[in-house]
Amino acid sequence: MVLVVVFGVALLVAVLLSGLAARTVLSTSFLFLVGGALVSDGFLGLIHITPDSEIVSGTADLALFAVLFTDGMHVALPKLRTGWKNPARALGLGMPLAFVFMALITHYLVGLDWTTSFLVGAVLAPTDPVFASAIVGRAEVPAKLRQLLNVESGINDGLALPVVLILIATAGPTAGGAEASGSKIALELMLGLVLGIALPLLVNALIRFRLLGAEPKLQPLLPLATGIILYAACHLTHANPYLAAFSAGAALAHVSPEAKASFEPLGEALAELAKFAALLVFGALLTPHLFADLSFGGYVAVLLAIVLIRPASLLISLLGTGISRKEKLVAAWFGPKGFASVVYGLLVLQSGIPRAEEAFTLIAVCIAFSIVAHSSTDVPIARAFDVEDLAGIPEPDKDTDRKPTEGRAHVHP
Repeated sequence: MVLVVVFGVALLVAVLLSGLAARTVLSTSFLFLVGGALVSDGFLGLIHITPDSEIVSGTADLALFAVLFTDGMHVALPKLRTGWKNPARALGLGMPLAFVFMALITHYLVGLDWTTSFLVGAVLAPTDPVFASAIVGRAEVPAKLRQLLNVESGINDGLALPVVLILIATAGPTAGGAEASGSKIALELMLGLVLGIALPLLVNALIRFRLLGAEPKLQPLLPLATGIILYAACHLTHANPYLAAFSAGAALAHVSPEAKASFEPLGEALAELAKFAALLVFGALLTPHLFADLSFGGYVAVLLAIVLIRPASLLISLLGTGISRKEKLVAAWFGPKGFASVVYGLLVLQSGIPRAEEAFTLIAVCIAFSIVAHSSTDVPIARAFDVEDLAGIPEPDKDTDRKPTEGRAHVHP
């Protein structure tokens, strides 16, 4: 219950400061991260959460699913068919480069063996622009840039998971004796994609029956019910839930734009709640002991992962494209490590492979630094694209006869 109280207080503070956060470098994500750390065993000792606690993997998994489901709804399939080249470059070249570069610096700076180093690289390869929502969530930002970051983040989680599982199996004996085969992983990915597309199509077909249909005030619950069923189905069938979530969001928005429009406010609010809960729980893991366990070489590797590896990898992958120099630089910077890396990092820790704790410490510190760095720089960089009224909150109008601009409140992550 203490955790619920802490979450409620943190949520209240975040909402009250959201307008200020959306115009400054203040980050509400940072508030939840710090809040979780303060009440953990490392400081006040009000809650006791360890990496093997079920609540850690559960909240991170649910948050990632919710965020990908809502992110998928922002993907315009007709536009994607004509503008797939840039996301394909980022996924097909930029992501493997980041994976290899991260493995190299992990091996030489941290001293982990090659298999574990490549495992760290695979865990930290996926990006999560949910921590840069002022970039991907604003219509004023160039469409090419928003689509590149959104599609890349939605798909790279599913692409990284097979590599993570295979490397865990390769690294040595696991605690649960888990084995990963290429055919099994491919089946899970394919099943996730099939479920993600088939379920929204089935729901949309049911709506067309004469006796069926949602009352207007209940229409937002239709996509929510679809998402809940999909989440449960994926875990029951061992289908990849993250690929399923993203593909379901995209399919639902394509076959039923009205469902997307009705669900969008509720969906974004639920995704924010799940994200904040996961951040609070993850913050509880960030104890002084965790940071003290990371070597100097580890901190250098974290710094290079954020300021060099992601930017260099994406810039190389975008050579020769029609994206402007400013857009390339922004896309290169916004490669935050988020919930996918949290979930995969926990898989590494709970696998029981040799040096799993060292790998998790490096991963956790990198995620924490990335959240702070990227969620506190999205607004200033978004302003470079002349984005105004980022909070969606009406400014005081000098002309009292004019009606303030209406807008949807947006909580900066």
